[in-house]
Amino acid sequence: MKEVKVLQITQPIGTFYMGAMLADDLADIVRIRLRSQNEDAVQRDESRSRIAEISEYCSDQDATFPTPIIVSIFPHANAYIKDNTLYYDENELIGEVIDGQHRLKGILRSANSSLFELPVIFMMNLTNEENAYVFSVINSKQTKVSSSLIYDLFGMSNGRSPQKTVHELARSMNSNEKSPFFNRLKMLGTRTEGQENATLSQGTFASYIIKLLSKNPVEDSRLLKRGVTPLDDESLPLRAYFIRNKDEVILKILLNCFNALRSVYPDEWSNPQNNILWKTTGFGAIVLSLTTLLKIGIANKHLTETFFRNCFLAFKEELERLDKKLVSEDFGSGQQAQKRLADIIIEAVKNKDSAYLLREA
Repeated sequence: MKEVKVLQITQPIGTFYMGAMLADDLADIVRIRLRSQNEDAVQRDESRSRIAEISEYCSDQDATFPTPIIVSIFPHANAYIKDNTLYYDENELIGEVIDGQHRLKGILRSANSSLFELPVIFMMNLTNEENAYVFSVINSKQTKVSSSLIYDLFGMSNGRSPQKTVHELARSMNSNEKSPFFNRLKMLGTRTEGQENATLSQGTFASYIIKLLSKNPVEDSRLLKRGVTPLDDESLPLRAYFIRNKDEVILKILLNCFNALRSVYPDEWSNPQNNILWKTTGFGAIVLSLTTLLKIGIANKHLTETFFRNCFLAFKEELERLDKKLVSEDFGSGQQAQKRLADIIIEAVKNKDSAYLLREA
């Protein structure tokens, strides 16, 4: 018989036990059943993308899985608790995973499964009904963490990462009196005093801007942590500045861009609640269009506020030609509206020659 030292824990549902096992050893003695294949099972269908994400994460030198895998020990299993020790037959399946299947599968798929000792909760003699109850309570009571808080926490890191960069960009844009977003970003996802005109959360700002820097922020973070410089990607026009540690240039470009937008649409900027330009729809469209606008500006060696102002003047002319206004009645909301608006910006700019785009006021 094999053994695992355990700690007894008593709660209203009853007594269960916490121990620690290597992922490989745990996998040998548990099964994972999907409800779509077994009517008395409790597990959801597996997410291959989630498993792949966890497997990739296992290569991080600081990878950690502190949340326990929950295992329901079969009533008939050759396993028992005695003197704060779980004794079990290593040659048979003694239980099934009722929470943590993706973590376990992802770790096992990685090349580093032998490195992970996992906390495991062992629950004894549960019926199928009790298994279902535990699974449903765990997964229905979880509260999603605000993306604004997640990006804010990256600011505590000493090292560089795309996530930390976009957090610092958001913080600078919100605190800089010359910024069009001055005191207009909900830094932790909620408005503070004096932020009546705050229409974007830090999380929204960061999640869009990060797409201009990185296609895989998690992988870039791992590389930087190991002292490896991520590869450039010409399809991401701000990435070269990021990997060369020129975040101040990125900030300047964003200030030029959105200050130009403010100058072209002063009324909409003064009344952000009455239009879509300074809400998620408009902001998302501007960022989507920036990949093209930045490439044009870089090609002309001009990423000035003047360049962006002329881009948005071209956009404004095109809207007037289409007899459209920056309101939800004309564009709606969501990703389709952002794409539609971005396409109008891009086409309007592409239809102008360099002389127009680089002209002075």
